[in-house]
Amino acid sequence: MHLCCEVIMFPWWLLGFLALCPASLCTNPGITGRITQNGLEYGRQIGMAVLQQKLKSIKIPDMSGKEKVSPIGKVQYSLTQMQIVSVSLPQSAVGLSPGTGLVLSIGNAYISIKGNWHVKYLRVVKDHGSFDLSVSGLTISEGIGVSRDETGRPTVSSASCSTSIGGVKIKFHGGASWLYNLFSKFIEKALRKELSDKICPLVSEAISGLNPHLKTLNVLAKVDRYTEVEYSLVSPPVITKNYIDLDLKGEFYSIGQHREPPFTAPPFSLPEQASRMLYIGVSEFTLNSAGFVYYSAGALHINVTDDMIPKSSPLRLNTQTFGVFIPQIAQSYPNMSMKLIVQATKQPHVTMQPGNITIEVVGSISAYVIKPDSTLAPLFILDMEASASANLLISGKKLVGSVTLNGVVLSLQKSYVGPFQIRSLQTVLQLALKSAVLPKVNELLKEGFPLPTIDKMNLVNAQIQILKDYVLIGTDVNFTGGPAKARYLSSVYYHWYTSLT
Repeated sequence: MHLCCEVIMFPWWLLGFLALCPASLCTNPGITGRITQNGLEYGRQIGMAVLQQKLKSIKIPDMSGKEKVSPIGKVQYSLTQMQIVSVSLPQSAVGLSPGTGLVLSIGNAYISIKGNWHVKYLRVVKDHGSFDLSVSGLTISEGIGVSRDETGRPTVSSASCSTSIGGVKIKFHGGASWLYNLFSKFIEKALRKELSDKICPLVSEAISGLNPHLKTLNVLAKVDRYTEVEYSLVSPPVITKNYIDLDLKGEFYSIGQHREPPFTAPPFSLPEQASRMLYIGVSEFTLNSAGFVYYSAGALHINVTDDMIPKSSPLRLNTQTFGVFIPQIAQSYPNMSMKLIVQATKQPHVTMQPGNITIEVVGSISAYVIKPDSTLAPLFILDMEASASANLLISGKKLVGSVTLNGVVLSLQKSYVGPFQIRSLQTVLQLALKSAVLPKVNELLKEGFPLPTIDKMNLVNAQIQILKDYVLIGTDVNFTGGPAKARYLSSVYYHWYTSLT
């Protein structure tokens, strides 16, 4: 029963981050997570809330034995129908052991139990009654080891365990009172040994029972029809006296085809901050890997037509408007609609500096006339270098974004209508990009991509800082149901309690 006092306090959601990797697979992370003492403390509070609710429902197995008691000889005794009446857990802690792991402890616990007693002595004499049992000064210390399974998800096991019981006392009611003191010390000794022998094996069993829940870590999270992002750990966690740093791959891939980009993740480290439970650093590499995947998939293009231009705009996507800047267009194709195909010709590149995220896009703009028979006639192709600023925020458990256009530089690649001045087109094309292309881009960025989380885990009051080479997310966490009711966590730990029945 007491194993729950220890293990349940541990913030099991933290283990979703704690997987080791073979040395041959380790590389620099795209994302780094940091779990602080505040995060550990929140996990302890959840565990205590669950413990207070569930510990009373534990069923304690019946116990029986024989002892030689002077002067009446052998006494057979049994304790049955034991039930927990009250639980006091005044001291509990989850600590960090630098370079090693986690130390989970509960101290000075007190449990009150009631039950029935039966004795038989002199072969034929029987007696019975009820009793109150108190277990005091219970302490448990548990170390947890972590490893990585073949899917990149974490597995856990008990690395070490020690227990001690300060005192076990029984107060008997009913029956012949002169018997109580004769055999009570033997029963107290038997209960102490029974509890001591069972606690650590059950702790080990309970820790192994966490593994099905750890598989809810979104090691491979689908983003959209093109991409998924991988969150397996790439190196062992770094454990200090104040926090745990966790290096995640943080790389986008095409769905079903994990092709590495022609660049690698540079190293980065998080600043010393501890006010939030969890910090997540998302590097340039992660966002650039996304750009590589979308570009490789041919997804970075958009067709722009006049119905995408705001009706209030005086500039239209037709030969009349463009004829003002390139007269030969209006002369060759009077009163016709036009179509622009805007596409990237290189992978977009993201750079991060304090307070600013810049996206550089190299692409082309191909202009066509839509003829009366709906066929397209080419007009010109422009090379384009565009710069945009990005804004990021947290929505639910996703990192979402939006972009604003900083500027565009155009140059003529090919003309099908003769020579013309590019500068004259700058205004109308920049308007087309702002009013038609950027809204589509922002609509996609609004969908965002999921951050690494455990099922039922929510991010609370998340804040974002843009630093050099990465974005720092500082957040608190909670779980569906909250610490007080802890509905979800109760179901997670239920099998621990039932294992004691």
